[in-house]
Amino acid sequence: MKIPKDHPRYRSLVTREKLVEAYKQGVLAPEGLIAHGRGESFDYLLGEKTVPPAEKAERASAAMLLNSKRPVLSVNGNVAVLAGESIIRLAEAVPCKVEVNLFHRTEERISKIAELLEAFSDMPVLGRNATARIPDLDQPRGICDQKGIFSADTVLVALEDGDRTEALVRTGKDVIAIDLNPLCRTSQKATITIVDEVTRALPRIIYHVEELKENPKLTQETICSFDNSENLQELMEYIRNSL
Repeated sequence: MKIPKDHPRYRSLVTREKLVEAYKQGVLAPEGLIAHGRGESFDYLLGEKTVPPAEKAERASAAMLLNSKRPVLSVNGNVAVLAGESIIRLAEAVPCKVEVNLFHRTEERISKIAELLEAFSDMPVLGRNATARIPDLDQPRGICDQKGIFSADTVLVALEDGDRTEALVRTGKDVIAIDLNPLCRTSQKATITIVDEVTRALPRIIYHVEELKENPKLTQETICSFDNSENLQELMEYIRNSL
């Protein structure tokens, strides 16, 4: 489909076309299309921009990733299609591991998503033939790699389901969530919640990683000064005032 560049919803329509094409290629599950539409509706409430509370959470997330011993970026189909290159850039900047993890899991989709990500770098992507399991999570997203999510101390999850976020937190891991719905269980249960669109959020986290990585003291201060509940409240007030 040829989309006129002067169309007021040009970026949104291009994004939708990318996802539809990924679905046709077997990278994306049909449920991923529904999830994107739901998220886009919440983005309207933010004015389709990174608002100050989101920026604060992105900076705190960068600090947490830098301060972690075994950080892992968890990737599903939507994230790989929309922001795969940014995921790899962030993984290289921290540095940390990347693992494909899916709710609608098939080994074929895992392999296709891993290959899509590996096209951006020589970095190996985890998730193929994973045999470990997140405790007390009896669903496909509980399957994970022993060397990746299972052993991580911090996991960044984007466009996530609340069950796995809760399960990861119960195991003592810090969870950084990127989710446009501030009221969902993922946002409410995560250690740090970034209420922002994933293609805006990841470059901002990369920016703050580069800003903080040579300053351990400032990194620690950034983590200690961040309160997720307070930040979510600020974000809800921002939406209310905007409306």
